[in-house]
Amino acid sequence: MNYNKAEFVTSYGRFSQIPKSDRLEFAFSGRSNVGKSSLINKLLNRKNLARVSAVPGKTVTINFFSLENIYIVDLPGYGYANVSKTEKAKWGDLIGGYLGDGERELALVFQLIDMRHPPSKDDLQMIDYLIDCEIPFVIIFTKADKLKPTARKARMDAFRTEIPCFEDITCVPFSTVTGEGVEEVRAIIEEIAEGAEIIPPEECGEFDEDFEDGNDDTPPKPFSGFLTPNRRK
Repeated sequence: MNYNKAEFVTSYGRFSQIPKSDRLEFAFSGRSNVGKSSLINKLLNRKNLARVSAVPGKTVTINFFSLENIYIVDLPGYGYANVSKTEKAKWGDLIGGYLGDGERELALVFQLIDMRHPPSKDDLQMIDYLIDCEIPFVIIFTKADKLKPTARKARMDAFRTEIPCFEDITCVPFSTVTGEGVEEVRAIIEEIAEGAEIIPPEECGEFDEDFEDGNDDTPPKPFSGFLTPNRRK
């Protein structure tokens, strides 16, 4: 794929505005300030294609970028505390509406987690949601360059107990500074885009309104086998 030819297409502020899929889509999800926009810019060889918000939690849109015959989809950053309930509701509508749309050609979700910290309640609920809805996903650990080798190993060991089904999930350490992980993420995208069988997500119902508060105690369904791009039932 020629990543230098990636282009911004459009943004949507409401799920009802988003047209039906006409190609495979690769979505990027994560908390505000996890480095999602910087990662997308690094991945696509551009400095400012995906705009980095100066105020966390203020960008409440789904952004579409075209890359040859696929879309890169930038989901709104979630979990920022200093926003109104109205804004949190918009997050839930956009993220839940998009991920819960069983008719989309959603090939894979890249779930971003800051390597320096344990996953938040919102991160864990998102992972449970992806497992529950049988949506294929990969975890990207951002800001990998911020940790020294000993601290990095300690965090990776901790993730094994902090993240459900960790041993079955493809994980990619990533750094926008050193470029670590860029080729791995590109290889995953290209492998799927070049012909891997895509199983669309099933209907998941309404997105949990308690998502932003982390109050959903409903246990996830058993492990579905959709945790890596090559793992299928």
